[in-house]
Amino acid sequence: HVQLVESGGGSVQAGGSLRLSCAASGLPYSDVHMGWFRQAPGQKRERVADIDSGGKTSYGVSVLGRFTISRANADNTLYLQLNSPKTDDTAMYYCAVNYYSGSWCFVYWGQGTQVTVS
Repeated sequence: HVQLVESGGGSVQAGGSLRLSCAASGLPYSDVHMGWFRQAPGQKRERVADIDSGGKTSYGVSVLGRFTISRANADNTLYLQLNSPKTDDTAMYYCAVNYYSGSWCFVYWGQGTQVTVS
């Protein structure tokens, strides 16, 4: 049973920094794709960043150069370092994992952690 538990959210001042963590358990193997998404009230869910098992990263345009995604494969933990956040970065942040098993694609989401930038 795959579980994703985010932590590290909270209030931060614009220009400060914050680090989010996501602990993944129950994964069938470590070769999974992981990512962060966010959703502000009244807005669609937006991809923030993602990373493959080899460490290749990709970022949404709005966070490029400010946020850094990383992962520790040894314990299946995903991180998102938020540097110089802006008020527009205020949202619920979700961790996600996807992997393939044969022809099937599995996607799992965490419960989210709130980030408020003021």
